[in-house]
Formats: sequence, structure tokens, C-alpha cells
Amino acid sequence: MIFNARRLSAEELAAVLADPEKVGTLFQGGPDELDLDKAWHGLHYLLTGDTYEIRGDVGPAILGGDPIGPDLGMGPARLLTSDVVRAVAAALGTLDEATLRDRYDPAALSDAEIYPHIWDDGDDEFDNYLLPHFTALRDFYRTAAERGEAVLLAVT
Repeated sequence: MIFNARRLSAEELAAVLADPEKVGTLFQGGPDELDLDKAWHGLHYLLTGDTYEIRGDVGPAILGGDPIGPDLGMGPARLLTSDVVRAVAAALGTLDEATLRDRYDPAALSDAEIYPHIWDDGDDEFDNYLLPHFTALRDFYRTAAERGEAVLLAVT
């Protein structure tokens, strides 16, 4: 299971709302997309303290949004409006490496069965996997918020 997100211009958003079946065709790679690989679940856990619950303004960053379009493998994509994107970006902007490092507990991630079940390697997984993907996530939402864009999320 991998996570992808796609920033949507106003025109793309209108097209998706008019024909939700087009959602799957938008995930083609490129500068408007973010690929978190399998780090999505670990990041969600660090951001929210929960396995699947969406908590606070940062909660929708990975698992939030309203379902839209066909099943893409693990359910339909989910759409975050530009207002939600701005709130997520602001919340992500308040988090830094030290905060996330304090939240990182490999044993807790393993006990919570956080995908992809690699947490026994300790701090290496934080430094080399979660932190770079968090930085990419924060930058992705910052750009989307600055441009007033909506975001599509998908776990496939």
C-alpha cells in the first residue's frame, strides 16, 4: 500500500467534481504529486497519535477528505477542499523535527501494528524514512495552500 496525493487547480477540481470517474487518471506522477511510499501510516501515527483517527487540523493530511470517484485499490480517493488544505498546511508548519522525534517510539509503532511493520530498526527508520517524507508532505501542503489548491489523496 502506497500513498499518493495530487494538488488540483481550480479547473481540475471543477472537472473532477463534474465527473468523479476521472479521479484515477489524475495520478500519473509529476510535479503536482506527492508519493509517500509506505511511510504514510507511520506519519499519520506521528501526526495524530492514532492508527486511523483524524484528529486536529493536521489529521486530514493523509487519511482525511471526502471519498470521490472509483475504488483505486484501497477505496476511492479522498478530496480535501482548499480551506482544509490551508488548515492542514498551517498545522504542519507548526511541527518540526524535534517535535516528531519526541513522538517517535518504535515499540509503540510496532505494538500499534503501524504499516509497513519496519519499526524494529529504531531511529534509522525515523531519520532515513519518516523525516524526509514528513518534509515532503509539509512542503506539498505549503505549496497547495499558497496556490489555493484542493488536494486528492489515495492509498493504493
